[in-house]
Amino acid sequence: MKLRYWVLAVTLLSLALPWVSPAGAADIARMTKEELKVMLDNPRVVVVDVRTNPEWNMSKVKIKGAVREDPTRVKSSIEKYSPDKTFVFYCS
Repeated sequence: MKLRYWVLAVTLLSLALPWVSPAGAADIARMTKEELKVMLDNPRVVVVDVRTNPEWNMSKVKIKGAVREDPTRVKSSIEKYSPDKTFVFYCS
């Protein structure tokens, strides 16, 4: 459960930092696409796309199997998942 909230906090922070402090954005925990590929077949991992509708609609790149959630309602939307899940959030 603690990991779930840590991932949520890192993601929300990553969404806010570009507007607050671009220099601080380098301090955010990130994952390579190779690291993510290893996790995709794990049923305990939920990949969450938190891009806005316009960003998602314009994008040609989407992670297969990812669920889309409103970026303004991330906390309430992940509460529908089991607490033993590991969440990977991504945006543009």
